[in-house]
Amino acid sequence: MRKLLATTMLVAAATSISACSTLRGAAIGGAGGAGVAAATGGDVRKGAAVGGVGGAVVGTVVD
Repeated sequence: MRKLLATTMLVAAATSISACSTLRGAAIGGAGGAGVAAATGGDVRKGAAVGGVGGAVVGTVVD
């Protein structure tokens, strides 16, 4: 029973940490995408959206 509980807690902690990396990557990517779009005269909302998606993917993969 203790091994099952310990395994469950470990999986929950790993999932939580992975979610943090995904959200952090999305935030950084969104800010970067908006900045690049603003600097190049593009649509800031589209740049933020694309950067956010890319950042979330990178955050998930790297973690």
